[in-house]
Amino acid sequence: MHNTLDYYNLNADKFVASTLQVDFEETQKKFIEKLDKGAFILDFGCGSGRDTKYFLDNGYKVDAVDGSKELCRRASEYTGISVKNMMFTELNVKEKYDGIWACSSILHLTKDELENVMNKMTAALKLNGIIYASFKYGNFSGERNGRYFTDMTEETFEELIKKIDGITLEEQWITSDVRVGRGEEKWLNVLLRRV
Repeated sequence: MHNTLDYYNLNADKFVASTLQVDFEETQKKFIEKLDKGAFILDFGCGSGRDTKYFLDNGYKVDAVDGSKELCRRASEYTGISVKNMMFTELNVKEKYDGIWACSSILHLTKDELENVMNKMTAALKLNGIIYASFKYGNFSGERNGRYFTDMTEETFEELIKKIDGITLEEQWITSDVRVGRGEEKWLNVLLRRV
């Protein structure tokens, strides 16, 4: 995980430049359509702050966190809210959020860490709360270009979800990468509900 954080701290400007202007509204809408107006969202691994800003601009209450100090600084500047520097494993609240948005973020955890963090995310949700998460599509786990990734397929994700109590898979779909020149990369998107 430390290499991954180093990567984001060292490449923060480049990362922000490549993600900030990306049009992600189709997926953002899919998520907020499941929430009541003014709902409380945790942007879990907020990166550039792009999605936090979208949710704030649409009338939602948002807590934003990221493991990278440099990204926290930039996201705070961009969104106008204080972005908290914390690791995914440090999430320790109960029934606080209506929705948790984990866009291309928890994919940096190992499978074991993922199970632990998904349990924490479930606990942090109010009943009927929604989680959105996305993973690179495939069966690879390990370091890729200086960052750790756990990729997922429908099957491997369903295996993981079986180990998490109190959550159910509501929807999953595959998309192409929306960043310029990355369209051949596939992503698994999932929407989960706390039951």
